[in-house]
Amino acid sequence: MTHHTDLPSDPLPNAVRRFLAAHIVRDADTASSFLTEDAVIVDQDETFRGRDETYGFLRDAGSEFAYTTEQIGAHRVDGTHWVVTVRLEGTFPGGVAELDYRFALRADRIAELVIANHPA
Repeated sequence: MTHHTDLPSDPLPNAVRRFLAAHIVRDADTASSFLTEDAVIVDQDETFRGRDETYGFLRDAGSEFAYTTEQIGAHRVDGTHWVVTVRLEGTFPGGVAELDYRFALRADRIAELVIANHPA
């Protein structure tokens, strides 16, 4: 993964940085270890709640496609909210997408992740 951000990656909270590193290489076990027990992940219009559903999402998301991921932006919204923008290029419909990963943290873990199209 290549980083092109308006913030260096180091200022990102450890849970966010390590979650993204694991998620990009499709390591659902490691990625899910940074989530709270009651975490919620929203990807486009689907919502996954709790350990089992979020793990299933992390395990299966995008598995039918080949793609690369590049972090192109990151910023802190407030003390518990961060947004990381990634660019995906691959074999999925449209071939290119820019997505915002919106993180809400609780006690140094990810309590909520909303994945949505980056505004044009």
